[in-house]
Amino acid sequence: MMKAERLFESQGGPIILSQIENEYGPMEYELGAPGRSYTNWAAKMAVGLGTGVPWVMCKQDDAPDPIINACNGFYCDYFSPNKAYKPKMWTEAWTGWFTKFGGPVPYRPAEDMAFSVARFIQKGGSFINYYMFHGGTNFGRTAGGPFIATSYDYDAPLDEYGLERQPKWGHLKDLHRAIKLCEPALVSGQLTRIPLGNYQEAHQYKSKSGACSAFLANYNQRSYAKVSFGKNHYNLPPWSISILPDCKNTVYNTARVGAQTSRMKMVRVPVHGGLSWQAYNEDPSSYVDESFTMVGLVEQINTTRDTSDYLWYMTDVKINSNEGFLRGGNLPTLTVLSAGHAMHVFINGHLTGSAYGSLDSPKLTFRRGVNLRAGFNKIAILSIAVGLPNVGPHFETWNAGVLGPVSLNGLNGGRRDLSWQKWTYKVGLRGESLSLHSLSGSSSVEWAEGAFVAQKQPLTWYKTTFSAPAGDSPLAVDMGSMGKGQIWINGQSVGRHWPAYKAVGTCRECSYIGSFNENKCLRNCGEASQRWYHVPRSWLKPTGNLLVVFEEWGGDPNGISLVRREVDTVCADIYEWQSTLVNYQLHASGKVNKPLHPKVHLQCGPGQKITTVKFASFGTPQGTCGSYRQGSCHAHHSYDAFNRLCVGQNWCSVTVAPAMFGGDPCPNVMKKLAVEAVCA
Repeated sequence: MMKAERLFESQGGPIILSQIENEYGPMEYELGAPGRSYTNWAAKMAVGLGTGVPWVMCKQDDAPDPIINACNGFYCDYFSPNKAYKPKMWTEAWTGWFTKFGGPVPYRPAEDMAFSVARFIQKGGSFINYYMFHGGTNFGRTAGGPFIATSYDYDAPLDEYGLERQPKWGHLKDLHRAIKLCEPALVSGQLTRIPLGNYQEAHQYKSKSGACSAFLANYNQRSYAKVSFGKNHYNLPPWSISILPDCKNTVYNTARVGAQTSRMKMVRVPVHGGLSWQAYNEDPSSYVDESFTMVGLVEQINTTRDTSDYLWYMTDVKINSNEGFLRGGNLPTLTVLSAGHAMHVFINGHLTGSAYGSLDSPKLTFRRGVNLRAGFNKIAILSIAVGLPNVGPHFETWNAGVLGPVSLNGLNGGRRDLSWQKWTYKVGLRGESLSLHSLSGSSSVEWAEGAFVAQKQPLTWYKTTFSAPAGDSPLAVDMGSMGKGQIWINGQSVGRHWPAYKAVGTCRECSYIGSFNENKCLRNCGEASQRWYHVPRSWLKPTGNLLVVFEEWGGDPNGISLVRREVDTVCADIYEWQSTLVNYQLHASGKVNKPLHPKVHLQCGPGQKITTVKFASFGTPQGTCGSYRQGSCHAHHSYDAFNRLCVGQNWCSVTVAPAMFGGDPCPNVMKKLAVEAVCA
């Protein structure tokens, strides 16, 4: 189709590279000869299309010629293509990791991200694609796998809401500008590796025409290193790489962040008159016309065909009037084993309890004493799937739903196995079949109002209407007061919400130094894995927007609010001698213009201004953005320049030099500037 539209570069179009398959190598390893046959077929098929542009396969070491095998990962400097004439390509440079329900939110320090990219380029890398550069949202039920949250922010340089994540966005921008300055040497020069110490080395690119660029690396994770290169000395922070476009002047170091840090906030949006909620209770007893009955337990995904997250398992249990527990004995125990992912158990229409698994352990067991009565009792289990299998061979063997056994223990007759009696099944919810989330379907039933709405009932649909907030700040729904379910706006599915699933893990102070993995740097421990749910403004009308929430557990909709995402404070932390790339220029002669003093740049979000300077200190300030404090050396006029040049402005620039702050507060001491300003 793309060839027919003449979209490939060989036809004058914009597509310069194509990919066939994705990370199939590990699957091929599991499958053996059939997997290898498939790889060869896929490669031959792709090349046979005659697009005129190269093809790549990611994580496929045996990619058949002329397919280029490429690397995905946190680091790819170690990677080599399977033929010397193929370029060294990094198709997924992971900027972070996904959020899972029940897990903390991972993040990757900007310094390490820059270090990994610079290390790849210095070792001959020719192509980098970020995964992700712009975070996103798993709208609807499109999450990339079981228990993966609605948010797919991925700690990307541009966040889920389209806003710059600082300092990562600015630090990587500076990195690529520095690499661009090295271009004449990188594309035509010979690479020479020069050892500089036990943990230090230089990679120099030098062309016959005289272009010269160098990367100086310090892999030591504990200490600075002073190295000699050429005729100069360089001080390299731990776990960092310095870039010298002319082989002399350092224009960038991966560990020295010149970009500002932005601390974001979610601000409640006033809604005129507040959100007035109405409620509709899901009634399992109304499922008779839409159900089917059979002996035994069924697998969920094959039964629902993924038309819904929900599958009801319902059966009757007869209790004799002479059972001991009816006369004050211990309650019988209901045990339900499920392949995943969550379940709610109802006895005679009342929620008895819930159970849920996790990404690492999706299987779950419900075991609880249940209050039964003499005669027939209705047991209804609402089984919930939270995403489909996403990686690994043999998806057809991955199961979900109540596969049993289901049993009652503690009866006069001992254990009673319910697994092979008659079960009645209902795919989905009554509210789903009525399309209660849509503008037309929501008017098809009678909704309750008033005090009933605050009763925190399980299996309840809630709806309200609101007007679109003014402005263009990105919006979200704050679901912190709710349990688990789904959200719709004007019939569009925002996705699954599960703020009641608190993040379990260890969140501690995280250093950029040392190899990164997805469990190294974590936030939100003990809090909701995801509290805010992105609402695109393009979904909204000026007035009369319909917000519908289905709540499984019984949250309080009166706590739901609309919020906007914006910059709270901006910070900068920079040494007086530190390079700031924005001030450098590389002339055609190859000479680098070095600035006399760096500058600090502060910028609030669109429509915002700097209102106050929360902290400013030129000297030896300590701490990090949000918790700065003065050190033993402090210029008493540190605030003056920022009050004069920044307050009332969206953007400002201040030179980091003693004269700007009333003179040198401590001669012969290495000084820096730390500043934090409030945006509103």
